Amino acid sequence: MSVKQNPEPWAIRLAQKIHRFGAMKASILFVIFTLLFTLLGSYLLRIAINDEADIEDFISAIFLTMLSAPWVLFFFSELVKQLEQSREHLKDVVAQLERLRAEDVLLHQTLQNNIKQLNHEIEQRKNAQLERESVFTDLEREIKDKSEKEQQALRLSTLLRSIIDASPDLIYYRNEEGQFAGCNRVAEQMTGKTEQELIGLTPHQVFEEELARQVVASDHEVLEKNISTTEELWLRFADGKRRNFEMRKVPFFGADNKRLGLLAFGRDVTERKQAENAVAKASKDKTAFIATISHELRTPLNGIVGLSRMLRDTKLTNEQFAWVSTIYASGITLGNIFNDIIDLDRLDRDKLELSLKTISLKDFTSELSSIIELLTDDKGLQFEAVLSEPLPVLIEADGTRLRQILWNLLFNAVKFTQKGKVSLHIEAEKIDSNTSMVSFKVCDTGVGIPQAELSKIFAMYYQVNLPEHQSATGTGIGLAICQQMVSLMNGEISVSSVVGEGTCFTVKLPLAISKRPIQVEELQVTGLQILLVEDIELNVMVAKALLEKLEQHVDVAMTGTEAINMARNKQYDLILLDIQLPDMNGFEVANVLHEESLVEQTSIVALTANVIKTRQEYLDNGMDDVIAKPVKKSRIIEVFNALFAEQPSKPYQPVEEPKCDKLDAILDLDLLQMLVDTIGHEMVRTSVKVFQENIPEYLEILQLSLSANEKDEVCGQAHKIKGAAGSVGLARVQKIANQIQQGDHPAWWQNVHDWVEELHEAANQDLQKLINWVGQQDIDD
Repeated sequence: MSVKQNPEPWAIRLAQKIHRFGAMKASILFVIFTLLFTLLGSYLLRIAINDEADIEDFISAIFLTMLSAPWVLFFFSELVKQLEQSREHLKDVVAQLERLRAEDVLLHQTLQNNIKQLNHEIEQRKNAQLERESVFTDLEREIKDKSEKEQQALRLSTLLRSIIDASPDLIYYRNEEGQFAGCNRVAEQMTGKTEQELIGLTPHQVFEEELARQVVASDHEVLEKNISTTEELWLRFADGKRRNFEMRKVPFFGADNKRLGLLAFGRDVTERKQAENAVAKASKDKTAFIATISHELRTPLNGIVGLSRMLRDTKLTNEQFAWVSTIYASGITLGNIFNDIIDLDRLDRDKLELSLKTISLKDFTSELSSIIELLTDDKGLQFEAVLSEPLPVLIEADGTRLRQILWNLLFNAVKFTQKGKVSLHIEAEKIDSNTSMVSFKVCDTGVGIPQAELSKIFAMYYQVNLPEHQSATGTGIGLAICQQMVSLMNGEISVSSVVGEGTCFTVKLPLAISKRPIQVEELQVTGLQILLVEDIELNVMVAKALLEKLEQHVDVAMTGTEAINMARNKQYDLILLDIQLPDMNGFEVANVLHEESLVEQTSIVALTANVIKTRQEYLDNGMDDVIAKPVKKSRIIEVFNALFAEQPSKPYQPVEEPKCDKLDAILDLDLLQMLVDTIGHEMVRTSVKVFQENIPEYLEILQLSLSANEKDEVCGQAHKIKGAAGSVGLARVQKIANQIQQGDHPAWWQNVHDWVEELHEAANQDLQKLINWVGQQDIDD
């Protein structure tokens, strides 16, 4: 915006012109002009007064003018000078005013901006004030809520503290430095110190030194690995009493996820521990009782069955043959009832195992029928065995267990049938090229079972109430064991019945079709030098007669010491070794024989009435096989053929084993081939890879557990390794792990360290052979 300026005064303009023209020139002109004005004025005045002018008038005028002119000139000059200075000063003032005006404009603009900013800030402050008031309102509400929550938290904290103090469990917590930071009343009672006295103390200042080291070690594990641990500790209370506590320790963290220390919870399990020990002792006593009674019962039973079987092979009258057959069938019946009792104990200890072998259904049925016919003939009943074709010629099954299941069903059928017949009907339905669902149907025309009882008959010790057949009763465990055995075989058992008309039991089992030839049941080796170690005269008589009838040469030792001495003096092909001897047990005898290298070319077969142990347990104790009493001719032939049929008749000469035999001792090639055929190379390779990734951790845990002398942990971990190795066909690793898991072995602690070392070596070596084998299968394909 432009400002209109006022015109300058005339004096200023005149001074500017004089200044531009020059002061000297202007002064001369002024003097001249003044002189002329004076002359002219004097002349005109004189004319006006006298009508004439004198020269003196002019001279006086000139004189006066010349006299006043310098002063006028000086005044005029000074005036001009002052006016010029005033003009310059005025110019400076104008410039100053212009600058001030510009600054004023800028200041005005700034002021306007500041006013706007101030208005904006005022508006913001109003909004902020409103927000502040809102915040204060919310804060007041939050403070009120927080106060209420703090009151509630205080109440909950008090309640929680009351609960913790009222808890029968031992509770304490410690900080990162290992010092006690709090506890409950049980901990106070145990330590004999109040919570305030405990705070700041370490375990070494509270517990006995040995216990303190153990506590600190587990605490260190919790804090170092950020994991929870569980351990059992015997703690001594302030009153001197010791109690067993199951301690659970966990790390605990604050709201910012920063670890604050650890919490420990201890439950008094002294009574439970005592109960477990009592149960374990009772179980051990029961097992020992059954083992003892098995030996005591099997001994006379061996004589009854063995001698009656041998009598049946002699010339007898029909009446005598019937009597002997009844004795033989009764002995078999007693043996099967006793097997039920043994299997009941095994089921209690989870030691019932299956031993699959190649079985001919036709021969199996014929053998079973021959014994059942003795029972049915004795009661005047008919027996019928029907095999419905098509049936697989050979199957893979545990013949002993299958025979026991069917025997129980057939024996019950005969027992509860007064007239009519008992039948066994076998049929099969093919599932795939490798498996058939084989059905065994046992029917009778007996008294039948009421519908209300059908759902209960498989319960342990349950017996159907049949008042009119009180004589036909039993132990009540046969069907229960049958059901569990069928379940172990992945099958199912069912029953249907009509009172007064009869009962039918149906057992369906998925059985593998065997592609291997059945073992020849005829003895293929004779002339063996056999040492029979047995202390019961009756058993010696039966076994010796049977062996000599099979054309073998038999020497007898009645004690373990006698057997060792005879083995030192003569080389035997086979030692049949009873386990219970008067001076030492069979395992100790076998151990001595192995230590003295007396049986490098001799097989040792356990001959025992103690069927509590599994076959594998005998193998793990230096035996090559086991034959249970009463001795069966078929079992002797089976074992002798397995041990000697493939050996040359000439004197023994060491020969290098074929490579495949060595690999067969390390890997379960049959299982592996079956897995490859069933699930394919890729899945087998994946399974082996998973085992390879996990086995180092398994072995590390096993070694740590052994170092800590935790027997149960060692056995449990060995069981885990055994299962894992078995699933990928590592037979030797599985066998060693099975040795380690048998914690009830009498020399377990003496041997377990060697077994674990052997397991480490076998796992490393055999796993590589397994990987090579799988890779070779890929190449072959």
